[in-house]
Amino acid sequence: MSAADAEHCVTCSDMAVEVRVVRLLDEDMAVVDTGQGEETVSVVLVDVEAGDRILMHAGEAIVKLTTPGAAS
Repeated sequence: MSAADAEHCVTCSDMAVEVRVVRLLDEDMAVVDTGQGEETVSVVLVDVEAGDRILMHAGEAIVKLTTPGAAS
């Protein structure tokens, strides 16, 4: 799945939100910066590190975003 394909949740068609991973927590959880504060989300489906940009939907990371031309 590409980042362009993941802009909406394939299950319910709601919009996914781009956030930045601030830090990883135990049990496949992470703190993310939403641009309006921090939130704790599940990252069990996506392999992420602090600083990564992800799309999040309903408290779940659904895809890691990459920068064009950057190594993924």
